[in-house]
Amino acid sequence: MSWPLLSLVTFLPLVGALFIFLIRGEAAVVARNARYVALWTSLITFALSLFIWFDFARGTADFQFVEDVEWIPALGIGYRLGLDGISMPFVLLSTLLTPICVLASWEAITVRVKEYMIAFLVLETLMVGMFCALDLLVFYIFFEGVLIPMFLIIGVWGGQRRVYAAFKFFLYTLAGSVLMLIALLVIYFQTGTTSIPVLLETLNLPKETQIWLWLAFFASFAVKVPMWPVHTWLPDAHVEAPTAGSVILAGVLLKMGGYGFLRFSLPFFPEASEFFTPLVYTLSVIAVIYTSLVALAQTDMKKLIAYSSVAHMGFVTLGTFTLTQQGIEGAIFQMLSHGVVSAALFLCVGVVYDRLHTREIARYHGLANNMPKYALTFMVFMLASVGLPGTSGFVGEFLVIVGAFEANTWVALLAASGMVLGAAYMLWLYRRVIFGALTRVDLKQLSDLNWREKLIFAPLLALVLWMGIYPSSFLDIMAPSVEKLIADYNDALAQGTAANAVTAALE
Repeated sequence: MSWPLLSLVTFLPLVGALFIFLIRGEAAVVARNARYVALWTSLITFALSLFIWFDFARGTADFQFVEDVEWIPALGIGYRLGLDGISMPFVLLSTLLTPICVLASWEAITVRVKEYMIAFLVLETLMVGMFCALDLLVFYIFFEGVLIPMFLIIGVWGGQRRVYAAFKFFLYTLAGSVLMLIALLVIYFQTGTTSIPVLLETLNLPKETQIWLWLAFFASFAVKVPMWPVHTWLPDAHVEAPTAGSVILAGVLLKMGGYGFLRFSLPFFPEASEFFTPLVYTLSVIAVIYTSLVALAQTDMKKLIAYSSVAHMGFVTLGTFTLTQQGIEGAIFQMLSHGVVSAALFLCVGVVYDRLHTREIARYHGLANNMPKYALTFMVFMLASVGLPGTSGFVGEFLVIVGAFEANTWVALLAASGMVLGAAYMLWLYRRVIFGALTRVDLKQLSDLNWREKLIFAPLLALVLWMGIYPSSFLDIMAPSVEKLIADYNDALAQGTAANAVTAALE
């Protein structure tokens, strides 16, 4: 296509943010117009991203919709964008969740609405740009830029401890990313290029160098996922963030770490990845089991779902480092499913929080009596989180377990126990909130889902069922890229082994 479609999808939200910035008038008029501009901008962006989905060539691992423009020619740095089967679904996930977040904030956000909508549109640009980036510097700018609007969303529009949660989120993620920047500079000075496609084909570093650089990237991506034990910022951020902030944080921002492992850690540092695979397995299994047990002890709905996110992302890191077709495809599918399901669960919490202004599980019971539509909606997403066959949650977890069994039986068995624990805490939450006698007066007065909330949940419900019933529509897109990733990884390992053998013989 002659149109720079990726640049349009990436930067159109910035145009909308500029329009909102220029809005003037009375406070009520400014807030109303800001909401509508943000909604229509995000909807148009989503519509453009659908062109990418429909025009994306299946059956190839090549980067598509590539844009390559010289940016800093003297340093060999270019403005490079492109998508393959691994990154494309995440662009669609980002553009889908943004208008949902705008709608979810329609009535919940009443203070500084103009600035809030600007922050979300800027955040969308940075998220989409990160998944599209094919240059190390461009990737890093988008990857780090995400921190700023998210920091503001938590710190300005969050709960009582919002400033503490915002700074904890910012410092944790920034600390790891500084090490990644150093690693990026080392790669640039060793190769003279920042082009990711070129590096994927030509980068060949000694094992000792790979180990140090792998650790630097791991410091950044592990915090983003987040992996145990650097996960403690996540529950605080979720609890204090507004509902839409939790949606985008769980739906997209946690996926940046998993995407980073696939795009950089495995193909750039194959020998180091093999060396550290037992470490990743250990941390992943601990995350799945430990945070599931912690979730069982929670009294706050948001905290329970936040800890469940750490457990589910443990399946992602586990599947990624199995280096099997099923494991990696399962990890990607699990990220997409978790992006939809966790976002929907936080929205379900937001529905009752907007009505009663509390997230304490003990304050709710019997909502099925006067909120049957809400109870049904919550049930579908709860069962998807548990991994019920026919929902999106089952496909990803099943593929990860199959891949893990192929790589290490004990790891697979331990990880599978997390599925049982996941069913325990989600069913416990649902029983407490939805079932039982409706005795409290304030609960009897709660209204069922309104038209705006139905509009929010409808596409998420459809997507959860579509991914569960017809998973090949997503797996077929990612399969060629995953196959190439594994083949290149194995070739690099074989070359490294041969080089080490030659070096040992010479010595």
